[in-house]
Amino acid sequence: MTLSNPAIAACSSVLLIGAYFVDPNAVPFVAAGVAATWARILFKKTAIRTPPLDPKEYRKFKLVDKVVCSPNTAMYKFALPNEDDILNLPIGQHISIMANINGKEISRSYTPTSSSDDVGHFVLCIKAYPQGNISKMFSELVIGDTINARGPKGQFNYSANICREIGMIAGGTGLTPMLQIIRAIVKNPADKTIVNFIFANVTEEDIILKAELDLLSKKHPQFKVHYVLNTPPEGWTGGVGFVNADMIKKHMPKPASDIKVLLCGPPPMISAMSKITQDLGYDKVNAVSKLPDQIFKF
Repeated sequence: MTLSNPAIAACSSVLLIGAYFVDPNAVPFVAAGVAATWARILFKKTAIRTPPLDPKEYRKFKLVDKVVCSPNTAMYKFALPNEDDILNLPIGQHISIMANINGKEISRSYTPTSSSDDVGHFVLCIKAYPQGNISKMFSELVIGDTINARGPKGQFNYSANICREIGMIAGGTGLTPMLQIIRAIVKNPADKTIVNFIFANVTEEDIILKAELDLLSKKHPQFKVHYVLNTPPEGWTGGVGFVNADMIKKHMPKPASDIKVLLCGPPPMISAMSKITQDLGYDKVNAVSKLPDQIFKF
């Protein structure tokens, strides 16, 4: 059982009063014990704790749970060093995962699907690719294994009302940075940013966290999600095929100085979106995106 500070204070008073009536000579010793107890409590509260992440040094995090979402995608839950730690990753930033594979140090960047203020853990959604070194490493992890991670990293650091409207185009696990930004916007009543999200996948079963996206769209009128499938089921009413110019014109904000369009997905998709958006009058996508850019690729 854990006592609150007021409860501990009450117990301390009782101990001192009781000591006085039982043996006045014992009061100094009881007082010393009480003082030591309070010193430990205050030290614990004020001690500077090392943040879970370091931007330069890789640190180890233990896998504590794994949930398979589809034949090639899974959610990996990692414990933070202390059960009351939070990752505290800035919105729009990511972490770097490093592994030694065949004698070479290889790193890849991922954005957690968990919120940055979730306590005691973080979650990564990883899609395994046949030729993917890091993603293959993830698929072979078992509970108790560790990964090497550092961060935060990235050029995009979201703040409320950064622009009037944000358009998002993502494919597969490219959802993850978008989800962090969407959550930050809808849970902040002061943030009036409008968000339209085109989310492309192969099949309906590949749509990651669809239930959460649908619920957010239903509860928050400022956010809308538009699904696109390469192989849709019978009766599908969403988009079909690859994301194209017509879809962008229909769902994305018109080119303007107070909008942004965010891109995240497989390289061929990003290449295609970069060309289409430029053809539609948006700014050219820079090789390395910066926060002020109209079109930002993660």
